[in-house]
Amino acid sequence: MRPETEAELAEIIRVANGPFVVRGGGTRSVGACEGAVLETGGLSGVVLYEPGALTLVAGAGTPLAQVEAQLAAEGQRLPFEVPDMRGLLGCSGESTLGGVVAANASGPRRVQAGACRDSLIGVRFVDGAGTVIKNGGRVMKNVTGYDLVKLMAGSWGTLGVLSEVSFKLLPVPETGATLILRGLSDAQAVQAMASALGSPFEVNGAAHWPGEGTFLRIEGFAASVAYRAAQLRRHLAAFGALEIEEGTARWAGIRDVTPFHGRNGDVWRISVKPSDAPGLVARMRADAVLYDWGGGLIWALAEPGTDLRAALGAFEGHATRVRGAGPGAFQPESPGVAALTRGLRAKFDPRGILNSGLMGA
Repeated sequence: MRPETEAELAEIIRVANGPFVVRGGGTRSVGACEGAVLETGGLSGVVLYEPGALTLVAGAGTPLAQVEAQLAAEGQRLPFEVPDMRGLLGCSGESTLGGVVAANASGPRRVQAGACRDSLIGVRFVDGAGTVIKNGGRVMKNVTGYDLVKLMAGSWGTLGVLSEVSFKLLPVPETGATLILRGLSDAQAVQAMASALGSPFEVNGAAHWPGEGTFLRIEGFAASVAYRAAQLRRHLAAFGALEIEEGTARWAGIRDVTPFHGRNGDVWRISVKPSDAPGLVARMRADAVLYDWGGGLIWALAEPGTDLRAALGAFEGHATRVRGAGPGAFQPESPGVAALTRGLRAKFDPRGILNSGLMGA
């Protein structure tokens, strides 16, 4: 089913007598659920774009590539650097704005600009009863009542089917540079990234690829980038010689986890406190890892069928199996959080028909 209007989407859900698998472009699927496929690609098109106000409103089924091209023509971009997961997941298709929001998809710039949910300022969606709900708007303002905008980001279609989303935007910077430290251990790399991110020099990317290097990104006006690069070279002198690479082209590979493309094995995404990351990596014994967000995000490639959570044991954070077969792709929730999740599902999807079985629901 592929509704072309919000009203049609609401009617489909209202009269449904079975579950749905909600799908945008099918490029970010994690876990598995069963039901009739409900595609949002028909809810496409830019509703409002005001470059002067740095605001975009578009249908949830609008292709991400279309939006990014339109923004680039005006020298603007989505702040949170959307990852392209197709190479990692071995799939094709066109990512949609609704899918980006449902997954709260956020790349390396999250350490400075925040996640997708932090740039999302409004949503329209249809809940599991077929009711159209609107929350937020087209400008940033104080939130009163339930902040459903934040709730929908990262809900993976389990609370409602998005029909329209609104974002605040940022200008594309004049230039950028990548700073590289070689030969650091994982623990040293995390320390160096923490020092850089804690400095006043506005680092907006911090990643570590064991065996390749530790990478820092700065962007802005050319004179500012040159000054900050020189200051960071002094600031990080204790960690070794700092190479300065003009441009930021390599960050697309970090964003999209290209070191794992074409390699066999399960892929895990682990969110942790950065200082805990090296110890967790030592425990998991993965085939390969990539650190992002200053160590707060670990991408791990493991043997097929590996239960990485069992290898990690109890830790502060969560591990999601992004690629690979088996039950429980998402981290089991604590009893308190699970109770809140059940309550939300009962409120927004009382029949349990939207991506039922996903996220343990």
